[in-house]
Amino acid sequence: MSGIYIHIPFCLQACTYCDFHFSTNRSNQNEMVDMICSELTLRKNYLNNKGPIETIYFGGGTPSILSIPQLKKIWDTITNNFDCEIQEATLEANPDDLDEHTLAEMLALGIDRLSLGIQSFHDSVLQFYNRSHNAKESLEIIRKARKAGFKTLSMDLIYGFPYQDHSLWEKDLAATLEQGPDHISSYCLTVEPKTALGVWEKKGRFKEASEDFQAEQFEILQKTLNQAGYIQYEISNFAKENAFSLHNSNYWKGIPYLGVGPGAHSFDGEHRGHNINHNGKYIKLIENGKLPFKADYLSPEDRINEYLLTSLRTMWGINSLYLKNHLNYELLTEKAEEIKLFQEQKMLQINGKNITLSDKGKLLADYIASKLFI
Repeated sequence: MSGIYIHIPFCLQACTYCDFHFSTNRSNQNEMVDMICSELTLRKNYLNNKGPIETIYFGGGTPSILSIPQLKKIWDTITNNFDCEIQEATLEANPDDLDEHTLAEMLALGIDRLSLGIQSFHDSVLQFYNRSHNAKESLEIIRKARKAGFKTLSMDLIYGFPYQDHSLWEKDLAATLEQGPDHISSYCLTVEPKTALGVWEKKGRFKEASEDFQAEQFEILQKTLNQAGYIQYEISNFAKENAFSLHNSNYWKGIPYLGVGPGAHSFDGEHRGHNINHNGKYIKLIENGKLPFKADYLSPEDRINEYLLTSLRTMWGINSLYLKNHLNYELLTEKAEEIKLFQEQKMLQINGKNITLSDKGKLLADYIASKLFI
C-alpha cells in the first residue's frame, strides 16, 4: 500500500501560531493547481512496486480554499496516473469555507473524511489565533457535514493557550464531545520564531505557557476523551473504534507516500525527500519540466532514530523484532539500562516484543525517545 499527500499552499489569512508553508497571495492559484497536476504526472513512477494508492490527503495551507473543479482536476490526475484502491480520502477545511453544495460535491468526488480546523469554540480564543471563522460557523458546518454523510468527521483543537484556563479548556472539550466527532486531533500551542506569536514573544507582548500548565491541559485532554470512549492511538490523536486516520497511521508505520506541492515531503520506503517551499520557484521549476524535489540522505542511524521517535508516539509502540530484523538493531540489549530506568519510573511498558508509553510517559514522549536513540 501507499499514499499521496497534496499540499495546497494558500490561506485567506495567517493564523498567529502557524509556521507551515503557505501564502495569502492567491493570484497564482490556478497555475499552482496545474503545476501540482504536472508534478503528479512527472513523479508517477515514484511509488513503483509499492502497492496501490490507498489513501489521499489534501493538506495545507487550506485545501478547502480550492474550487470543486480544481479539486477534481487534481483527483482525476491521481486516478489517471496511479493504480488506486482508495480506502480513505481526507480534506482539511476551515469551517467558513464550506456549504451544503460544496460538501455534496466533495463526497461525490470521493472525499469521505473531513478534517475541520475548529481549534476552539470560544470566539475570543479564535480571534487571538486570527482564525477566519467563529464558533457559530463551526457548529453550523459540523451539522451540515453530518447531514451530508461523510464517513469520518475529524476536529482539530489547540490546548496550552496561556489565556485559556483549565475551566475554559474543559468547556471546549465538552462542546467538542457534544458534537460527537469520530476523530479528534489536539496539539499544544507552541511558539515558532517566524510566526506572529514568535514576534510578540520577542517583543515581550506574549509569553508561552509553562510546561506544567501545558502538561495539566494535556492530562485533562487524555482523561476527558478516554472517559468518553475515544482511543488515544497517537500522542495527539484520539478516535472512536474504526475511525483511526489510515493516512497518518501509515506515516507512523513507515508506509511509503508521495508528497506533491510546495514544501511537501515524500518517502519511498527507504529514502526521504522534500519539495522546495517557495510557491514561485516551485511553479517555475515545474514549468521547465524540472522536479522541485530534493532527496534527503538517511543513514542507518537516522532510520533507527526516526522509527523510535514516530513509533513510540503510537499505541502500538516500538516493535523490537522489527528493529532487529529490518534495521539490525537490538534495542532491548543496547538500551537495557535506559529502558529499565523508564520502567521503574512507570513511563515505559514492555509487552512481549512491543515497548509502549504509559500515560505518564506520554507527557515526555520525545524526551524518552531521544534517550533511546543511537
